[in-house]
Amino acid sequence: MQNDLFEKEAIPKAYMKMALPVVMGMVVTLVYNLVDTYFIALTGNTNLIAGISLCAPLFTLLLAIGDIFGIGGSSVISRILGAHDTDDARKKSVLCFYSAIITGLVFTVIMLAFKKQILMVLGSTAQTYTYADQYYSWLILGSTFVIFSLVPSNLLRAEGMSLQSMIGSIVGTVVNMILDPIFIFGLGMGAAGAAIATVIGYIVTCIFFVVIIVKKSNVLSMDFRQFSIDAVSFGSILAIGLPSSITNLMQTVGITLTNRFLQPYGDDNIAIMGIVLKIVNIALLVIVGLAFGGQPLIGYNYGAGLKDRLKKILAFGMAVTGGTGIVFLVLLSAFANGLIARFLTDPEMIKMGVMMLRMQLLGMPLMGVCLIVICSFQATGKATGAFVLSACRQGIVFLPVMIILSMAMGLNGVISAQFVSDIFTTVVAFVLFKVFLWKEIFD
Repeated sequence: MQNDLFEKEAIPKAYMKMALPVVMGMVVTLVYNLVDTYFIALTGNTNLIAGISLCAPLFTLLLAIGDIFGIGGSSVISRILGAHDTDDARKKSVLCFYSAIITGLVFTVIMLAFKKQILMVLGSTAQTYTYADQYYSWLILGSTFVIFSLVPSNLLRAEGMSLQSMIGSIVGTVVNMILDPIFIFGLGMGAAGAAIATVIGYIVTCIFFVVIIVKKSNVLSMDFRQFSIDAVSFGSILAIGLPSSITNLMQTVGITLTNRFLQPYGDDNIAIMGIVLKIVNIALLVIVGLAFGGQPLIGYNYGAGLKDRLKKILAFGMAVTGGTGIVFLVLLSAFANGLIARFLTDPEMIKMGVMMLRMQLLGMPLMGVCLIVICSFQATGKATGAFVLSACRQGIVFLPVMIILSMAMGLNGVISAQFVSDIFTTVVAFVLFKVFLWKEIFD
């Protein structure tokens, strides 16, 4: 456990030491996502692209479930380590690991049983159902590995092992990238091949994390003999884990709503938006990495009662994430045409993709600030604030905005709904911060 890193090291250095490995791991994942999309786009089959795009909310749902035990456990363990109670932190880690595995197995059974109904809810049509079905089936079969991987990834950072967390993500992603063209083209498996490559990548990641925990960790444990469901401990993890998972769950809802509202305008627009969202993730996940990378610092210093240091960490985090959002907004907007043209050849589809991309990027700086507020709520155990704010951007706020703008502006309203939602969500973020944390930190 690196106490000096959390308590004494210069804040910019400590923050970036924790956050950059998270960002790098996400960048590698992003590269895979873009390569994956590129290989699928090479088939020239827009129905295949649309079918896989329809399953994007499903993948986000898996991440949301993993975050229940990953981010929830990380928040609890960070505060416990701030109070210097290693034994209790170890017990909490065991609870998180095996709860995630059990949840993943139950999830697999339920999702396979209701596969057809879920695919229809996601917006499958007669043209896209076959491809969506192929991708869905294989991804669900490997869903336990996806869910479990999020737990050690987050808990290792709570111990200060951000580098190992990053390496685990990179190893699985590299395997994924190598297997993608082999399964999609070499074996002619199309959508199923893309899903199988993804699952194998996550299996490799899980194996790596287990080895690191057993061999290198001084805090975390996989010892099943220490596994017991203590209602108080489980409740403390869920109190933060469930609200934090809402961030990913609402992204699932947001993507699903966007696809459903795009459906009247044709499957081509769903396919274009699927590509656009992959590119937007370049900005989004880097910002997420910068925000969540600093969360263990926030939790530790809160648990240790170091308020002055905590204030500086929050200010630095907002400056870094907001500034990064501005940089991505400018750069990706400037090169929007060239980026979209890498995936599409039809001039009209490229034109539509450029407009979609620029509108989706406008809210990135605001999203960065909101994420720091969310991380603050999660790290300090403010479950209500975390829940409400996480549900806003692509749920509580997004749905009414989408309905109103789509009715008033048609396709343009659907495309601009996310940016308008980001504006309202930022206002909500500052109000909630004032209510839940201002007095506790600044008074």
